[in-house]
Amino acid sequence: MKRILNFLLEKIRDRYDHASIRYIISFSFTVVAVVGMLIVGVSFYLKSIHTTETMVLENNKAMIEQVNLNLDSYLRNMMKVSDGIYYNVIKRKDLATENIDKEMDLLYETNKSSLVSICLFSEYGEVIAASPIAQLKSSIDPRNSEWFISAVDRRENLHFSTPHVQNLFVDNNYKYRWVVSLSRSVELTYDGKIVPGVLLVDMNFSGIEQICKNIDMGKSGYVYLIDGNGEIIYHPRQQLIYSNLIQENTKESATYEDGNHIEEFLGEKRIITVKTVGYTGWKIVGVKPMNELSKNYIQVGIFAIFILIAVIFILVAVNIFVSTRITSPIRSLEKSVNDLENGIMDVDISIKGSPEIKHLGKAIKSMVKNMRKLMDDIVVEQEAKRKSELNALQAQINPHFLYNTLDSIIWMIENEKYDGAVVMVTALARLFRISLSKGKNIISLRDELEHAKNYLTIQNIRYKNRFDYYIEADESILDLACIKLVIQPLIENAIYHGMEFMYGDGEIVVKAYTKNKTLYIDIIDNGLGMTEEAVNKLLTNESNSKKGSGIGLRNVNERIKLYFGIDYGLDIYSEPDEGTTIRIRMPKITYSEYLLKEENR
Repeated sequence: MKRILNFLLEKIRDRYDHASIRYIISFSFTVVAVVGMLIVGVSFYLKSIHTTETMVLENNKAMIEQVNLNLDSYLRNMMKVSDGIYYNVIKRKDLATENIDKEMDLLYETNKSSLVSICLFSEYGEVIAASPIAQLKSSIDPRNSEWFISAVDRRENLHFSTPHVQNLFVDNNYKYRWVVSLSRSVELTYDGKIVPGVLLVDMNFSGIEQICKNIDMGKSGYVYLIDGNGEIIYHPRQQLIYSNLIQENTKESATYEDGNHIEEFLGEKRIITVKTVGYTGWKIVGVKPMNELSKNYIQVGIFAIFILIAVIFILVAVNIFVSTRITSPIRSLEKSVNDLENGIMDVDISIKGSPEIKHLGKAIKSMVKNMRKLMDDIVVEQEAKRKSELNALQAQINPHFLYNTLDSIIWMIENEKYDGAVVMVTALARLFRISLSKGKNIISLRDELEHAKNYLTIQNIRYKNRFDYYIEADESILDLACIKLVIQPLIENAIYHGMEFMYGDGEIVVKAYTKNKTLYIDIIDNGLGMTEEAVNKLLTNESNSKKGSGIGLRNVNERIKLYFGIDYGLDIYSEPDEGTTIRIRMPKITYSEYLLKEENR
């Protein structure tokens, strides 16, 4: 990672060092402005996130507080009903001689919108008074109910149960409703004696449900109610939880202190807001998924990015305008200098701008005449040098080839193989016709392959029964331009170093093809091959081959590079006892295009 960063920094530094004044001014001011905007934008974004989170948390607390107030009011009303019937009626009556049904009915009628029933039991579970229904089911003993047990065990407290269906009484209309029971231990007076009893007030659960349901906690948020042990009193998905279709983190929520908490439940992060309902031990729990906040963050981020891009666009436009005004005279002078570098001699040197730039323009203008003369001299000298080098290299190749060819013909005549000699002389004549090519150093690929074919014909007769040869080239590439006499020295190398010890099993393949914008010519033999060390020396001055193959290969390689540049030349691939492939790389250009290019020079 460090190397990558260093590389990128080096590239940026290099680009900056070679950049124009206009670019440097525009880039520098833009970078400074963008960095400043990014710092401000990121600060604004982070501040917005913090503010949003704070607002959400405070809003959640306010919502839960509202639920608490409504629920507290609801429960206090129930407690007032319980206190009213106990302190104003039960404690003032001797139940041995007095009846409280009328007072209980009146209290029920007053609060029936939130009450399901009121009932007074003896310590033995007998109904003393009840409203609106008083007949217990014969199969039910109230003393086994949780609300009864809680009231008896803790006499000094009020006890709120979890939601349940109250089915104590015989109801001909079968209206068994969901209730939350408020129970308490009471003292009953019988013939002046105090005996214990239990007062039950059944609250309509729908009232609690409406309080929790009417709170807006966002699209995915909700509120639920649990007791101190984590048992659900109300949940918007209560039936699904009881059916084990979904889960809720009620046990963990029961341990939370009042306030906001961040939890992860079933792979989802949530904001949990908890508020304890004072005297009941119940806890109101607000749930808001964090992904809702993330959506808000994304919207804020998109808005900030949009503003940032707009400001950057304006800054870039302003910087370009200002830098153009400053650098325009310099660019005009630079254009004049570039025209001179590109060989345009009749250039009107720009002299405008500040005094320093005007002085520079006059100095350049005074030097143009001398520069023209020097450039003309350099061009002539380099052209002459290039032609001399090419002629010298060509002179090294041709005598070597002619000597080996004539040696083969002499060998045929000495052995009285006149037919073969005739074929060889005919092939030699054709070969030299192409070699001369009217003094041209660039010929068509068709002629170069014909030249190679004639050479292979001569050598195949000389080395009879030692190797076969094949020339493969698609008709569509035969009109491409090729340097003259680049294939023959490579074939000669393949024969002398690859076929000399082959007896009928030798094979030489010349394959021409194109790929992308490059012409490839492969000379492939299945001879003895070479080591990697020998291959590396062939195209350098380290080769000491007695048969001169190193000189031939180097000359071909240097000729290709002189004509077409250092990106082209020879590649050698060889393995001992496997064979050798020498690959020629030249640009893909037709012979006619090359001639036209030469004419336009």
